[in-house]
Amino acid sequence: MIDLTPAQAAERIAALLATTESRTLDFKRISSKHGRIIETVCAFANSEGGLLVIGMGDAKDLKPGTKPASRLFGIEENPEGFDDLRRHAMQRFAPSIERLHWLRLPCELHDGKLGHIVLLRVEKSERVHSVVGDGTWTRMDASNREMNAAEIADLYYRRGVRSAASESVPVALELLETDTWKRFVAGRGLKSGSFAEQLQRIGLASKVGAEIQPTRAAVLLFADEPGSLLAAYDTRADIRLMVYDGKTPLHGATPNLKKSAKTIRGPLIDQIDLAVKTVLDELARGLTLAGSGFRTRHVYPERVVKEAIVNAVIHRDYRLNRDIFIRIFDDRIEVESPGAFPGSITPANISRAGSRARNPLIAQNLREFPVAPNIDAGEGVKMMFAEMLAAKLYPPQYAQNSDAEVETVTVTLLNLERPSVWDEVSDWIDRNGSIANAELCRIAGVETLKASKMLGTWVEQGLLEPLPDRGKRNMAYTKPSQVGEQPSLLSGLEENNGNNT
Repeated sequence: MIDLTPAQAAERIAALLATTESRTLDFKRISSKHGRIIETVCAFANSEGGLLVIGMGDAKDLKPGTKPASRLFGIEENPEGFDDLRRHAMQRFAPSIERLHWLRLPCELHDGKLGHIVLLRVEKSERVHSVVGDGTWTRMDASNREMNAAEIADLYYRRGVRSAASESVPVALELLETDTWKRFVAGRGLKSGSFAEQLQRIGLASKVGAEIQPTRAAVLLFADEPGSLLAAYDTRADIRLMVYDGKTPLHGATPNLKKSAKTIRGPLIDQIDLAVKTVLDELARGLTLAGSGFRTRHVYPERVVKEAIVNAVIHRDYRLNRDIFIRIFDDRIEVESPGAFPGSITPANISRAGSRARNPLIAQNLREFPVAPNIDAGEGVKMMFAEMLAAKLYPPQYAQNSDAEVETVTVTLLNLERPSVWDEVSDWIDRNGSIANAELCRIAGVETLKASKMLGTWVEQGLLEPLPDRGKRNMAYTKPSQVGEQPSLLSGLEENNGNNT
């Protein structure tokens, strides 16, 4: 466990005292019973991660007229209880939560004595965790809730612990012995055994009762019309391409599509090839800007466009009844894939963490085709960021939509040259959590009005969002992936496994 200087700790504690509990922040005092704290750790790991402040009371328990500092009880309120909590953090979870980050802050307690509060940062986990003897928990807006069996099963799929592509479906094997299968066999080098035996040998079929059934992955890889075959199981497997006139879709009787939407079907290897070719052909022709008569030239690196489409295909959640959507606008491309971010991936860390295979059977076997898509084993997303930087474009923008009926992840590629000042602004936000007008003035060497226009432009482009509950004169901005995460409160917490605290 690490310590900050008194000045650093005082600044951090002042920020905490001014903050209320949320989906990613909770306050707990130390007692001899740790059930609620352990449940919160479990809930954070099973949700989007969070910060647990130990030794500080909740603001809602503060009596009217009482100073905020009266919430500071410290771990000294029950030092034996705190030691016991640290042991519980190592022993009470199944599977164990491996990455916990602890930070000790010195402070003056409510009674005037010197003491400490402890920050425990819990990362979003790649797995699904339960409290031994006390259920599986998820995080709500400012509280925890025990999950039921259906919710737990769903979380296994959402996290990528379990893949729908690996499950058997009652599709006739002869529908998969196609020309695509023959191409695959040529690349894979399968020679002996019947078709069913070959599928079983490489994990793409299994015996269910008295018959051999293929996995969803086998249907997706080899069937001529996988989307049609899987539709009976409320699963879609196609790609929809839409080219818009302008920068926003107009819905209603006359949508602003430049042409009819195109559905791309077929085995996944062909879907990827055709989708990439069709998109690149559209971009090569250029698009006439709506109402202007001018043509815009799209300058995305070809590798980035292809990787965005490949990732959408191989990482989508094949339980879900929704196609992949590729939308081309005057100023950007959006690739929307059904499902949540697998594992511990978030919009905030994907540039560093790369991608995680939700459907390893699909990823592994796509590589076996004679001409395989460039699946870079987790390095493709990092390549996308590097290529967009080299092209002097804005980085890929990732967003997860959890409020829709079908959860999706969208990557947006902006056809806009990135000004060099953006790199400094992005780095400032990563280090400090947000940026205000005055700080941008110093970084960019511009006046207040120019800085306001720059900030407004980045908000319009979706690169920044205003912090909530801020007045106009006190406004600051952060990246969309960091809204609600209190990044400035989390900074400075070093990785420390619970075994070593």
